[in-house]
Amino acid sequence: MTKLKILTLGNPILKKKSKAIKKITPDIKKLIKDMTETLHAAPGVGLAAPQVGQSVRLILVDVGEGLTVLINPKLTKKSGKQEMIEGCLSLPGLRAPIERYAHIFVEGLNRSGEKVKIEAHGLFSTVIQHEMDHLDGILCIDRVKDPSTIIFEPFEISSKEPNL
Repeated sequence: MTKLKILTLGNPILKKKSKAIKKITPDIKKLIKDMTETLHAAPGVGLAAPQVGQSVRLILVDVGEGLTVLINPKLTKKSGKQEMIEGCLSLPGLRAPIERYAHIFVEGLNRSGEKVKIEAHGLFSTVIQHEMDHLDGILCIDRVKDPSTIIFEPFEISSKEPNL
């Protein structure tokens, strides 16, 4: 496994819409392993393939309940609203309040290519939505309603708040 470089604001890959994964090849399996290592080494709870330079529809989420891998995720149901302070591994040091759906249902494929349906709420819901945004070239700062609420803090690995 290899720890990958996380792209930061200004890299054009972060603003592109990612392509669907048609087949789970050995390269995709290696990407999942490398992204897992990268996520666990970073101070984050989610990682999308575009953040490591791969413009494919793949996200990883780990909010402390085990790793979730979603290939070609699609939001199928959504309800309620919640606001959380979000950070992003591609925007080191920036945090801002973002409003998202509180309760979602997502479908996609797991790392073995099997169909999965996930119900998420709270932090898990926010992280999935944040990572899915990356697949469409949307960064969390694009969703900020009031730019004066953006906070810049030194980026520390010991930070208590997770980066998505």
